[in-house]
Amino acid sequence: MADGAEITSLYQQPAELLRRLIRFDTTNPPGNELACVQFIRETLAAAGIESTLLARDANRPNLIARLTGRGDAPPLLLQGHVDVVTTEQQQWTHPPFAAEVADGYIWGRGALDMKGGVAMMLAAVLRAKAEGADLPGDVVLCIVSDEEAGGNDGARFLTEQHKEQFAGIRYALGEFGGFTLYSGARRLYPIMVAEKQSCAVRATVRGPGGHAALPMHGGAAAKLARFLTRLDHRRLPVHITPVPKMMVETVAQTLTPARARLFRQLLNPPLTNRVLNLLGPFGDTFDPLLHNTVNATIIRGGEKNNVIPSAITVELDGRMLPGFTPDDMLRELRMLAGKDVEFEVIHSDTNPAAAPDMGLFPVLADALRKGDPEGTAMPNLLAAVTDGRFFTRLGIQTYGFLPMKLPQGWNFASFVHAADERIPVEAMDFGADAIYRVLQHFGEGK
Repeated sequence: MADGAEITSLYQQPAELLRRLIRFDTTNPPGNELACVQFIRETLAAAGIESTLLARDANRPNLIARLTGRGDAPPLLLQGHVDVVTTEQQQWTHPPFAAEVADGYIWGRGALDMKGGVAMMLAAVLRAKAEGADLPGDVVLCIVSDEEAGGNDGARFLTEQHKEQFAGIRYALGEFGGFTLYSGARRLYPIMVAEKQSCAVRATVRGPGGHAALPMHGGAAAKLARFLTRLDHRRLPVHITPVPKMMVETVAQTLTPARARLFRQLLNPPLTNRVLNLLGPFGDTFDPLLHNTVNATIIRGGEKNNVIPSAITVELDGRMLPGFTPDDMLRELRMLAGKDVEFEVIHSDTNPAAAPDMGLFPVLADALRKGDPEGTAMPNLLAAVTDGRFFTRLGIQTYGFLPMKLPQGWNFASFVHAADERIPVEAMDFGADAIYRVLQHFGEGK
């Protein structure tokens, strides 16, 4: 176990905390998060912070610790995962679990997703304890396993089996947001306030089967080809929901008047798709935020090479905008596909309302502004999913807030789950300081 002097050094050096976390290989599957979580627990204990381990699988525990505040505000949750995705078939410049420092960056799997964020949170909590911070309310630190494979051993387990741990919590900080996005020379900091939800769909096409030696026209394979071509060439209908509307307005304020007029036409449904095409790569960022989306991922059909299949299925990874339901997704798919394709929902997540609870957003924006007076906070809709969806079911609003001041031209998204994942050393200090400011002022959220 680390001693008190070492803890003092660690909370003042978030980058060193991250390096220690990266050195635990928590690739999921299988995860094996136990040693990493135990290190966090020992670090907290050396600082005088008690914690509890809760686990469905003993080798994949989840940790919960609490700092007591003065009770003027509901508790604030800091939630993050320590499992990481595989590095197989990737070529790395530096070993992915060595946590080497080179060229001003910490290199390693999980540096961005999301051991870097966990280290920021841990540093902020340790600092609050060491400095005796006058917290508006309790701060609950929740470190989970298994986010990268669905959360069954992590956030889902905790929110279904141990709801009492989260009683009274209204807001949470988690992934994914707070990093720098540039609009020209202007720095924007997108803070995730909502995320799309999964809707897995199975599509089935049918046709006459028979001997493959005989010509077949209009069979299941041909129908499937027509359907996949439509998916490739067309978008599902445009929807303007509250968060993308706020995003567009924020970005437009950083543009020249002429470009801002064009950009705001994203919010005009008859013109949305045309503007997305004109914007090129920048439009790709907004495309999934203005439509429900599906991608074909698994195709099954046929048993023998000489037998024409009479049915072929394709599984679709669907993502719904906040406020939409699986029925909405099926209706839009049927409009696109026509009568030749049958659809059924395999699985879907509970979808929150279209408008998020923005009560804590001003506090987060102010914390960023103090760290970067020239930066602008921006609400963000995440096209993917995080563990936040499980906490949403308990009525907790999660904000993606792992602040990182990044250099211009450095594409955050291109390094997540990719080879050479890394984070600037200075970004760790920036993020830990911003989170600490939130811990001091979250009671000002309405």
